[in-house]
Amino acid sequence: MTRSLQAVAYRRPSALESAADGRRLGLETSRGATPTGVQDHPSFFAGFLTTPQVAAAGLLAVADVAAARYYQPQLRASLDPVVTGNGDRLRFESFSGCGGVYARLDVLTPGLDGGEVGHGTTNVDVNNPLREALTRLGGDDPLHLRVGPDELAVTTLGGPVVEKKVPLPDRWLRGFAEAQVVAAGFDLRAELPAAEAVRFLRGLPRSDGGRRAPAAPRWVIPVGRGLRPTTRPVPGAVCLPGPERLTALQRVLRHATALRVYGPAVTGTAPAAAAWEVVLPGMRLTLTLSPDASRGFSGEGGVLDALATEEAAEDAELISVLLAWEPRVDVADLAAASGLTPQRVRAALVWLGTSGRVGYDTAEAAHFHRELPYDSGRAERHNPRLRSARALVEAGAVAVDGALATVTAEDGHLHRVRDEAGVLTCSCLWWARYRGGRGPCKHALAVRMVRRGAVPGAAASAGAVGRDLAGIDGGVR
Repeated sequence: MTRSLQAVAYRRPSALESAADGRRLGLETSRGATPTGVQDHPSFFAGFLTTPQVAAAGLLAVADVAAARYYQPQLRASLDPVVTGNGDRLRFESFSGCGGVYARLDVLTPGLDGGEVGHGTTNVDVNNPLREALTRLGGDDPLHLRVGPDELAVTTLGGPVVEKKVPLPDRWLRGFAEAQVVAAGFDLRAELPAAEAVRFLRGLPRSDGGRRAPAAPRWVIPVGRGLRPTTRPVPGAVCLPGPERLTALQRVLRHATALRVYGPAVTGTAPAAAAWEVVLPGMRLTLTLSPDASRGFSGEGGVLDALATEEAAEDAELISVLLAWEPRVDVADLAAASGLTPQRVRAALVWLGTSGRVGYDTAEAAHFHRELPYDSGRAERHNPRLRSARALVEAGAVAVDGALATVTAEDGHLHRVRDEAGVLTCSCLWWARYRGGRGPCKHALAVRMVRRGAVPGAAASAGAVGRDLAGIDGGVR
């Protein structure tokens, strides 16, 4: 597995402090992107939380996922959450170390009071002493939140005093991209009131610390006001793979007002990803689970078709200049502003997602703008299937004859790729194993490139279009 070193630096540790006028929660920021360019320690908010205990529990849940490995838990994982200011809300995001769980806390306008929300994205320090302090937070006294350094810290501290360096696997970066592509195919499947939500989630199995092999995926189906287990994926069912991965939701259950479940339409027996959203006063906490506890999002292949097109790469360059940290990216508005069709705008958004520049909010069925604070361009450059497909095109290994194409693999074997009503099937082992469930194989991807006009030498120019954020992270190697 390819790994790099993610370096983050904070002016001081984040802390929950008591002052004469009440409690103050200071979340320190690292180097990040803003509308005016890269800043070392941007500030996104200074005001009050309307429901302090709820916000503390939600932030802890996001931090729980950032520090967790639900598969092979004996391996350590820890990466500070990402915070984005979208002008009307704050979004805190994290990804599990195993790459199979994506968490996001959206603190909406009703959850914030007395301050303007800025625009930009960076890492935020959530250290162990802060976690302990947030766990003990009680009462309904006002809590002042500051995201970014205060004026005193800016003027009195000469440089960073807290530095962290953590391994950052490329599959973790690709997972961020794949999760938003997968979520864009979800629909609302169930909504439970608070009492039913608590009953269902508290009845789920807890983690056994990895002592047993992962169980087969479960399925649930909406019945009345609740969810009932089902032994097979019947129409209307939602997959629940690795239910112990929803443990982080336990943090906020006593504050929940509803539970919403999102997923794709059932089309077969294969397990599927799903998103579980707890509705809270003034905010939402969402966990998106990969199709299997032992299978991260990085290999789903949902972004490959978009990455394989030079047209999408060029469109993404145009669409990127129209993004403005909007909390809701409207495809129709972007189409009108860019002169592109809605279909091309959506493909461009997928491309931008591979470099962490857009996420997807299932509750609002819309993308949102953010800039991940690391070299997220590697998610495209280091995708092995994409690299292999481009190599096949470069080598002239693809011969297309109508609906049938022949691809000569590196070892000399011939693979036949057929176009069956717009779906490319292949004679290779990858297709035989996954039947398209994890995106196209490298042979089908190469055929699609050739049909779209790819020629030897074009791959290098297409790969250079994705934006490289190496300067943002302050230390990726």
